[in-house]
Amino acid sequence: MTSVDPSRHPCFNPEMKGRCGRVHLPVAPKCNIKCNYCNRLYDCVNESRPGVTSTVLSPSQSVEYVRRVLAKEPRITVAGIAGPGDPFANPEETMKTLRLVRREFPGLILCLASNGMGIGPYIDELAELSVSHVTITINAVDPDIGGRIYSWARDGKLLYRGTTAAKILLARQIEAVRRLKENGITVKINSIVVPGVNDEHIPEVAAAMKELGADLFNCMAMFPNVDTPFANIVEPSKARVEELRSRCETHLPQMRHCTRCRADAVGLLNEDRTSEMRGCLTACAQLPEAAPAGRPYVAVASMEGILVNLHLGEAERFQIWERAAEGYRLVEERPAPAPGGGLRRWISLGRRLKDCRAVLVAGVGETPAGVLKKSGLEPLTVSGFIEEGLKAVYEGKELAAIRARRAKACAGGCGTGPGCA
Repeated sequence: MTSVDPSRHPCFNPEMKGRCGRVHLPVAPKCNIKCNYCNRLYDCVNESRPGVTSTVLSPSQSVEYVRRVLAKEPRITVAGIAGPGDPFANPEETMKTLRLVRREFPGLILCLASNGMGIGPYIDELAELSVSHVTITINAVDPDIGGRIYSWARDGKLLYRGTTAAKILLARQIEAVRRLKENGITVKINSIVVPGVNDEHIPEVAAAMKELGADLFNCMAMFPNVDTPFANIVEPSKARVEELRSRCETHLPQMRHCTRCRADAVGLLNEDRTSEMRGCLTACAQLPEAAPAGRPYVAVASMEGILVNLHLGEAERFQIWERAAEGYRLVEERPAPAPGGGLRRWISLGRRLKDCRAVLVAGVGETPAGVLKKSGLEPLTVSGFIEEGLKAVYEGKELAAIRARRAKACAGGCGTGPGCA
C-alpha cells in the first residue's frame, strides 16, 4: 500500500481549505441512476455544480492533465473522480484512471464520489490502491421517500423504477458504507436537501449512517435544474440547511465548507482555478491515447518525407518513425496494401502497421478509420510538418493546432473514394 497523508484532504479537513487543493478527473460520463433533480449538461462553463464538466477525459489523458495541473498548482494534494456521471457506471475507466494516477503520482490522495449503486465489486481494489476517502450520496433511508427522489436505477441490464429502485439502491449503499469502513476508508455522506420531499428526513439519514460508522456528513442544498421533475422546487435557504446541519450534528460531524464542486473542479476550495485550467483540460482531451505495449512506432503518409500530406487511401507506402535520443528517427518505409478489396485492405494495413501506435494522415474515411482503431492503430488527421505530428503523439503536445478538417471520401462511405477503396 502507498503511504499518503490523509489529513491533507481539504474537503474532509477544513483546516486544509486554504492550503491544499484538489483536481477532479472527469472520466465517468455515464450514470446508473436518475435523480429527479439532476440534469447533467456538458460544456456549460458558467455552472458550478456536481454533474457538470467541460469535457470528458480518458484515463491516460487524465494522467497528463494531472501532470500539467501540478506544474501550475503544486498545492494540489488530492486527485478525485466525481463524475460527471457515476464512477461505477464507468468502472473500467474509473479503475484504470486510479491505477495510473497511483502509479505516476504515489504521493497524491485518491478519492471518489459515488451514489453507491455499483461500487461494491471494486471496494477491495480501492483499498489496495490506497483510495483513502470515498463520498457516498444517500438521500433517504426510507424507500418510500427515496422513490420520490429517483426516477430509476439500473443494475446491469435491469432497470428498476420508483420505490423498487430506491430499495435496491439503499441496500447497495448500506453495504458499500459498511465494507468501505471495514477496509479502513474514510467515508463522507452527502445528502441532497429537497424541500418538501426529504428535508425533514435528513437527520434520520445521519443517524443511520452513524450506526454504519460513517465519518462525516454533508447536507447539500438541492440546486434546481431546468427540464427535471424538481425544476420548480425552490432551493432551500442557507438558514434551513444550517438548521438541518445542527440537527444532524448530534449524530455525525458536519461539513460546512462544501463548494458543490463541478466534475472538473481544480484548485483550492477558496481559490478555485477551474475556469483558468479549462484550456489545459480541453488540450488534454485532444491528446491521443497512450501506446499499448509493443507499439513503439508511428506511421506517416507523406509525399516527400517532410509534410503529412497524403490521404490514407492515396498512400502507396508509409514512413515508419520512432522516438530517438535526439528527436525522431525514420526507421523504414513499408508498402501499403494494393487499392481495392474493401475492408480487407484496411485489415491488411492494420496488420502491416501492428507495431505502430498511430498513423498520421491528411485525411481518412470513416470506414478505414474504424477498422484501424479496432486493430489498435489510431488514425490522426493532421496538417503540417511530420515532426509536429510526432511531437503531438510522443510528447503530448496539443494536437488541435495541427489538426486539419477531417476529410471524408464521401458522406455515405460508398467505398469509391481514395479513403475507402
